[in-house]
Amino acid sequence: MSDDLIQLYSGRILELAADIPHLGRLPDPQGSAKRRSPLCGSTVTVDVALKDGRVETFAQDVKACALGQAAASVMGRALAGRSLAEVEAARDALRAMLKEGGPVPAAPFEGFEVLLPARDYRNRHASILLPLEAAAEAMAKATETA
Repeated sequence: MSDDLIQLYSGRILELAADIPHLGRLPDPQGSAKRRSPLCGSTVTVDVALKDGRVETFAQDVKACALGQAAASVMGRALAGRSLAEVEAARDALRAMLKEGGPVPAAPFEGFEVLLPARDYRNRHASILLPLEAAAEAMAKATETA
């Protein structure tokens, strides 16, 4: 493993990966979505229950690399109480941060700053985006059935 790649897996990223909140599945979600990265095989499934268009409860099943796990950890701390528009904005901002050199997503998703070093590793972007993509998709499904 190159020194650059070793640096990418910083202590903070590994701490986040080891402490993912809201792990598991909801027994009766209003919306659920599973996203998979074809490149590395990482998967993230997010279940949500909404109240007044905002995340009331959620759970996530994360089978991903350390970067995907760190992204799930950051999202897991910020998702409760968010609207679909907020989650879509965070997803789009994270994608722009990684792929276009854009700024870190706005609060409460600013914790994604820890993944700034991953910009240089395009093959890691998909797994980092999985949690927010799955959350947005699950919320959209919950909104459709409400």
